[in-house]
Amino acid sequence: MKIVIIGGTGLIGSQVTNLLKNNHEVVAASPNTGVNTLTGEGLDAALENAEVVIDVSNSPSFADDDVMNFFTTSTTNLLEAEKKAGVKHHIALSIVGTRKLSVNGYFKAKQAQEDLIEKSPVPYSIVHATQFFEFAGGIAAGGTKGDEVFISSSLVQPIASSEVAAFLAKTATETPTMGISEIAGPEKMPMSTWIENYLSAMKSPLQVFGQKEAPYFGAPLEYEALVPQKATLKVR
Repeated sequence: MKIVIIGGTGLIGSQVTNLLKNNHEVVAASPNTGVNTLTGEGLDAALENAEVVIDVSNSPSFADDDVMNFFTTSTTNLLEAEKKAGVKHHIALSIVGTRKLSVNGYFKAKQAQEDLIEKSPVPYSIVHATQFFEFAGGIAAGGTKGDEVFISSSLVQPIASSEVAAFLAKTATETPTMGISEIAGPEKMPMSTWIENYLSAMKSPLQVFGQKEAPYFGAPLEYEALVPQKATLKVR
């Protein structure tokens, strides 16, 4: 079958493409390949005869207004194009905790994206993933002040991006769930412990301080906001 991967040249999209391309017709769609969901450029042509669409795209700017505009506009354009093309399964990658962190502009925008998907007539599956191991460096940088790193002590359950890609590829071959699936790594730990382990492995001299009140990209965290609260697929 034909599968279109929106954001198909990024971290997750490129891995999903590689997993599916031997058995399916796969289109890795992104602005780099002439498909822009924000403007609609190339969208109808890319979706012609497509049965499944996997959306792993991301906003180029994380400013609150920009990220909200990206996810609402691009998702609206994508769903409308899918209706016209007769797409049978829309799959979207989102984040564990989206519905608990509405004070965070990025999470609020992802919730708006999910709302649009749930209201659309296109059958769907939403996948909530925990933070990727590959994000540790960016999280550390966001909390660094001089030679000290201030990180939330709230729980995380990090996962490898390859496991997320494998789950999305599997979902593409299954019936739409018409709901949310959650996927997480094998171990819960304080975010500060994760980042401390990462910096130690990188032989960084920075000292990590775990703080309950330390924000996560500008937002305060409840202790278990970023870990699944229900039955979850854990991967090792």
